[in-house]
Amino acid sequence: MGKKIVVELPSMVKIPDEEVEMRVKIELALRLYERGILSFGQARRLAGVSKWEFIELLEKEGRGIHYDEEELESDLEVLEELS
Repeated sequence: MGKKIVVELPSMVKIPDEEVEMRVKIELALRLYERGILSFGQARRLAGVSKWEFIELLEKEGRGIHYDEEELESDLEVLEELS
């Protein structure tokens, strides 16, 4: 598995202790995906959610899915192989 990071939040952040890790991972995944540092798959795995759940998180943020020509070509190749 990856590295373990300990995060200490100020008391003004009102998140139950048992939710901190999940929420931090989701926020980090969203920001790194938004900046193009992580791919969609990498970001959703970091967040620990399904593809559809990550799409919903992006929609709540008012963001779309980054989908460029290279990804389209890759998807078309996979479809061709499956046919």
